[in-house]
Amino acid sequence: MKVLKYILLGIIFGIILTKSEVISWFRIQEMFRFQSFHMYGVIGSAVLLGVIINIVIKKFDIKSLDKKPINFVVKEKTVIRYIVGGSIFGLGWALTGACPGPIFILIGNGFSIYIVIFLSALLGTFVYGILSKKLPH
Repeated sequence: MKVLKYILLGIIFGIILTKSEVISWFRIQEMFRFQSFHMYGVIGSAVLLGVIINIVIKKFDIKSLDKKPINFVVKEKTVIRYIVGGSIFGLGWALTGACPGPIFILIGNGFSIYIVIFLSALLGTFVYGILSKKLPH
């Protein structure tokens, strides 16, 4: 029964991303070519909403769906980690036409080629797990 609320939340999230066209390869291409404001507006709205939600969570000590406290961990801010990580993330996004979040939504919408991207993401996560102790974080 606990899993049901997460599945329902995921379905609603998938519908919202599909209807807002943010999973569209053409919208992503427009963004990278600076031809449309659509994706920047969506991303900017998400960042603003995330800031507001973080402030509310901290101010009112809101708990997770499992009634556990939400902890915010502040990591050391080093420029190189953001440059390398952002470059890898952006390269993958540009090559696949998809941010990692909507991969399941794209598969659910019938784009079965994204199964290859999903498996590649799993492989990348596995490799990161093996190399993580040797990487500078």
